[in-house]
Amino acid sequence: MVKFFLNDGEGKLQRSELFEKGCWVDMVNPTDEECGEIAALAGVPEDMIKAALDEEERARSEFDEGCSMFILDCPVIEEGSNGDSYTTLPLAVIYNGCCIITVSLKGNTVLKDFITGRESVRTASPVLFTLTFMLGNATRFLYCLKQIDRKNHRIQAELGRTMRNAEIVQLLDLQNSLVYFSTSLSANDRVHEKFFKTEAVADSEDYSDLYDDVSIENKQAIETCNIYKNILSVTMDAYGSVISNNSNDTMRKLTIITILLAVPTMIAGFWGMNMPVPFQSGISFFQTGWFWLVVFGAVALTAAIAVFIVKSSALNRPKKAKNRKRKERKK
Repeated sequence: MVKFFLNDGEGKLQRSELFEKGCWVDMVNPTDEECGEIAALAGVPEDMIKAALDEEERARSEFDEGCSMFILDCPVIEEGSNGDSYTTLPLAVIYNGCCIITVSLKGNTVLKDFITGRESVRTASPVLFTLTFMLGNATRFLYCLKQIDRKNHRIQAELGRTMRNAEIVQLLDLQNSLVYFSTSLSANDRVHEKFFKTEAVADSEDYSDLYDDVSIENKQAIETCNIYKNILSVTMDAYGSVISNNSNDTMRKLTIITILLAVPTMIAGFWGMNMPVPFQSGISFFQTGWFWLVVFGAVALTAAIAVFIVKSSALNRPKKAKNRKRKERKK
């Protein structure tokens, strides 16, 4: 889809039906025919236009035949079965003396703000347009990072009540998103530095001030992303230890139950063999009381083993816990 925009006499952004000099061409998932047509009208290499249509395209800058291209990674929120997920997609800002072209696979939130008038832009000033987009893109990263942090707190609250695989998977998705964000923000920062070195930005005081704002916002996003990534990494390790401890505790309880059940089973197995039993001939086994004696012996032995296990577990407890209990009893 291709749309044309141009500032009117009052400076407001208006949609145009035809391509005009000094316009902004917004291309969202364009076809090969549309790419070839815009390349011919704007005098831009077709390879530049198609560069951002690759999801794996890295953030970079390119200058060719009087055209400047800056590819930036932009945050994208996608809906999934486990909730919203966060990733990045490349977006290219291309300009020359004729027009400004933006190319992306999906609609961009910052560009939507340009179209709706929330953020004013001038299509006749490509450098100012690019700086304004860079600032809005860095701010969008900060917004997504705040959303990730809120989602992280909500998931941890759920995990505090119940340990389910769904919450663990969501935390893993957030960790992957932060890795993508960290890589994209670092790549964008390198593109910002190259953009600043161009004569149009370096020689203008107004543009330099705006670039400082872009640099500050992007570096803040990088630091915030690294902090959240470290926190989430520690959280995942902590929950892994908790799950491991719970599994060990469950296995310990099952082992104790198995040992206790094995004692009467073993005794019953011995007495169930074809072997002579005292006072068995001529008199019923149940009448002699041997049956109840065996049952009583099995129960007593099982209880003794249970007491032994409980005392052994108590001896292995930390001394601090014992001292605390003694102090509480004294009080």
